[in-house]
Amino acid sequence: MKTLCIGPIWRGSNAGGLFKAMARQGVLIEVVDEFYYIPLSPVTLKAKIISKLARKLYINDYNEAIIDAFNKITPDYVFVYKGAFIYPKTLEFIKNKNIPIFNFYPDVSIHTHGNLLKDSMRLYDKIFTTKSFGKDDYIKQLGVEKVVFIPHGFDPEIHRPVSFENIPKSFFCDVSFIGTFSPKKEAILAQIVEKMPSVNFKIWGTQWEKSSKSILKSKIQDQGIFGDLYAAAINGSKINLGILSERVGGASSGDLITSRTFHIPGAGGFLIHEKNHESVKYFQEGVEADFFESAEDLADKILFYLNNESKRDQIRNAGFIRAQKEHSLDCRAKLLLENFN
Repeated sequence: MKTLCIGPIWRGSNAGGLFKAMARQGVLIEVVDEFYYIPLSPVTLKAKIISKLARKLYINDYNEAIIDAFNKITPDYVFVYKGAFIYPKTLEFIKNKNIPIFNFYPDVSIHTHGNLLKDSMRLYDKIFTTKSFGKDDYIKQLGVEKVVFIPHGFDPEIHRPVSFENIPKSFFCDVSFIGTFSPKKEAILAQIVEKMPSVNFKIWGTQWEKSSKSILKSKIQDQGIFGDLYAAAINGSKINLGILSERVGGASSGDLITSRTFHIPGAGGFLIHEKNHESVKYFQEGVEADFFESAEDLADKILFYLNNESKRDQIRNAGFIRAQKEHSLDCRAKLLLENFN
């Protein structure tokens, strides 16, 4: 099977991990990486201005590269991860060649990543969503019905145990949260820090400069953390928190699970995860991970596990074993390929 894969492949990206997992299943892949064509994270003001002014040109080049790669590989399938910068006309070109096009969409809403998705998503032959509520959302919003739910997984090349001697000293802490800022996450974390001021707490992730909570300022690390360093931060933390994003426009629900649901146990970290009817399906509560229902409940469990290292290690090890058996991207790739036809 030859498949043209379209999406970012930087070390630690969920897209790149899934593409590699497909290759390990025997699929011949060719990848078009949007990061090669579109600068999505400029740092200096000058670079940001140039990127904004030239964005249309970059996207044009990216879409031309997709067509060039398609003509080169003549694939059996085209597999797009998110696809926020793909023109509908690019997808129509491929559809006119009678090649199936699939989209793997990892986020809760198609309305938070630009304007192209609202038109392009209708053109896919099948959509894979990591949200259990995604199928109903796509039916109601787009009128598409070929939607398959496949949860996130962890990348065994990235999310793995890291020996303590290789973990930067600044990464060690009692409790950490790794993830993008949102008001809900901020509120929960502020309550926890207020209740437990002596706990060594670290917050990693992007957009935390938006936080208005002064109590969190000393905890925020002012940067996202990815790839091997992400795995190191998980292993350097006694307790890793799984706090989920709230509902955004265009979605019927906030997150019920996320990639970190699987990254943390897969890397050998101890996880306390937000509890809902879905999150408890993947790891047995109190045996392979633990779960919280409120900030007060979370504070109690943090205190308990900080004082019970043996119980924490017992759960951490059981969660790691469960993740290896059932929740790697290799497991997800097998399920994905079964649904390609």
